[in-house]
Amino acid sequence: MSKPVNRIYFDNAATTPLDPLVLEAMMPYFTDKFGNPSSIYSYGRESRLAIENARKSVAKILNAHPAEIFFTSGGTESSNTAINAAITDLGCRHIITSPIEHHATLHTVEHLSCYGDVELSMVKLLPDGHVDLDDLGRLLANSSEKCLVTLMHANNEIGNMIDLHAVGNLCKMYGAIFHSDTVQTVGHFPFDLRNTPVHFITGAGHKFHGPKGAGILYINENVRIKPYIHGGAQERNMRAGTENLYGIVGFAKALELATGEYETQSAYIRELKLYMMEKVKNAVPGITFNGDPLGRSLYTVLSVSFPKTEKSEMILFALDMNNICVSGGSACTSGADQGSHVIRAINNDPNQVTVRFSFSKHNTREEIDFVVEKLREMI
Repeated sequence: MSKPVNRIYFDNAATTPLDPLVLEAMMPYFTDKFGNPSSIYSYGRESRLAIENARKSVAKILNAHPAEIFFTSGGTESSNTAINAAITDLGCRHIITSPIEHHATLHTVEHLSCYGDVELSMVKLLPDGHVDLDDLGRLLANSSEKCLVTLMHANNEIGNMIDLHAVGNLCKMYGAIFHSDTVQTVGHFPFDLRNTPVHFITGAGHKFHGPKGAGILYINENVRIKPYIHGGAQERNMRAGTENLYGIVGFAKALELATGEYETQSAYIRELKLYMMEKVKNAVPGITFNGDPLGRSLYTVLSVSFPKTEKSEMILFALDMNNICVSGGSACTSGADQGSHVIRAINNDPNQVTVRFSFSKHNTREEIDFVVEKLREMI
């Protein structure tokens, strides 16, 4: 089978290529419209207007108020800000999270539990990798302290999704603060934040064909926190530092495009995922799929575990040699790489090698055919 393109990119959960229309929207702010948004002359006012228009656009798409949207450097900064604020400003002394969160969350809560006199609890997972909501309810009910619940909307490795409303309503029942890492879902699913019981959500432009280094933190209007980064008065005194002007413009444009294309593109990408599942299942014996790929799951992500052999252990290297970009995620690996904490938590089988395939609107069935044929040859 001939290779359809020079490089096959199946790692869109890690990052996505910049949309040409996003670059077009950003370009004037690299060149002519370079004013500092804090300056009072016309160049500065022009830049300030671009940022505020971007804020209004993002807020409208997410059905939030513009005053609830703060621009950041990305998901990591946004999650760090929200989690730290819940402890330092909102009185939370007990953090409840899951063992499969992104490290931007896990490393933050572990740091706080070590140095911040904060209790840390891990909610149980069901066999399919979903969060056990009954256990979450028990943890909330039995806590003597005010809780912060931080659970990601969609897992970046296996794709499992929580029900934001179910978790949010549980938090409301017990007076808990709810932060959700929504980096994998902002730009991929519609949001209605006015009618979602959540205090903080996050977003990163490079996950939906926007620029790297540009993200958002949504802070519900009923929440009052202090800045995490101190300095100037940018972002209404909430996030100091000269704004990433072109990144913010690009974030808003990418979100606008992703929202406009949601119905057609999500259906197309979901079909690619199902096609890949069918093809790889028929081509490679003994594989398993991680998480709940046919249930409440991110349509862009497919996690596949292959039986461990001398050949399959080299699968990422072999795919890379064929110009195929994917991510690994085995439970246990040799050397410095400790493997995936997500896979260890749900499928701690040392006799499997896990690969994450993640798709975008640019991928095709022909690419999947080529990759599956290569997998069959390799394994």
